[in-house]
Amino acid sequence: MSAPGVPPEPEPAPGVPPEAAPGGPSEMGVADGRGAPSRSALPAGSGGAPAALDWDRAVELIREADEICLACHVVPDGDALGSMLALAQALRSCGKRCLASFGEPFGVPAILRFLPGQEMLVDPARMPRAPKLMISLDAAGRARLGSLAGAADRAGALIVIDHHASNTGFGGVRLVDPDAAATAVLVEELIRRLGVPLDRDIAQGLYAGLASDTGSFKYPSTTPEVHDLAGRLLTAGVRPETVSRELWDRAPFDYLQVLAGALARARLERDAAGGRGLVWTAIARTDRRGLPYEQLEGVIDQLRRTDEAEVAVVCKETDDGRWYFSARSKGHVDLSKVCAALDGGGHREMAGFVWGGPVDEALDRLRALLPSDH
Repeated sequence: MSAPGVPPEPEPAPGVPPEAAPGGPSEMGVADGRGAPSRSALPAGSGGAPAALDWDRAVELIREADEICLACHVVPDGDALGSMLALAQALRSCGKRCLASFGEPFGVPAILRFLPGQEMLVDPARMPRAPKLMISLDAAGRARLGSLAGAADRAGALIVIDHHASNTGFGGVRLVDPDAAATAVLVEELIRRLGVPLDRDIAQGLYAGLASDTGSFKYPSTTPEVHDLAGRLLTAGVRPETVSRELWDRAPFDYLQVLAGALARARLERDAAGGRGLVWTAIARTDRRGLPYEQLEGVIDQLRRTDEAEVAVVCKETDDGRWYFSARSKGHVDLSKVCAALDGGGHREMAGFVWGGPVDEALDRLRALLPSDH
């Protein structure tokens, strides 16, 4: 259900997980190895904010619906799942029957199992084939919905809530703002327009989304308005220490051993990126020692601390033998463009892609795409 003039997005290879790390990119693909006006407190810029008519139409569709299907992107991160569960609970309080899900592999990442509202999650196979009203959350393209992309195409009405500049323009009603710090920002505005007060459980999902996509409020997207929103969520009962511990401060002991190995294998290329530097490491399936793929989320946060490197990359082999590249920059390199050229995407400072060929080949292509001038 793409907007006129927007080409359909290619389907991803089945079973390829995107990054689940908080603050990580939410729009990436697979390379085969060959090639009423918003209140002033709304943390969104004026450039691409949804029009008042879009907000009004979304509210109208929701109020008219008896059953609403919600879907976020596959292998959800904190913003995707937190936003979806927050909205599901808000809609339930309005008397709506809600089904919330995401495409296979269907399983909540360990670090997100503290989020309230998970009793509303259903296996994607139980979602209606052609829902009357569907809401997509934090997915920049229909392909990011995985096995639920077909349901989105067949939906009587599709509302898209997203904050990625790489959004492909799908959906009939688009609440998309690339200047918003997180999809949670837009969901909170929608909840407000529906007249639903924030309780602790709704606020916790929104706070997890906001904290995730601002890197615990340290990325450039952290504006005064973001802190205003965080303050309202804390007022509703969120315990920030609980969210922070679950998202960033917990790991099994085996993770420490895998992390130690990944850091020992790290390589610094000072001349890359026009002399700004590239640091990278790789984690093969055998290096994980049985540690689930999802537990590798925090490795990039350690690598990106390297003073001598503008760009940090972690290459992680997935269970099916593909490689996921998680990339971060310190602001001088636009990684969304670099990764888009490799059939991936994300944000300027946080992006990624999945590669189906040799990891060394992908690294060579990535180096060539980095800017050569300082």
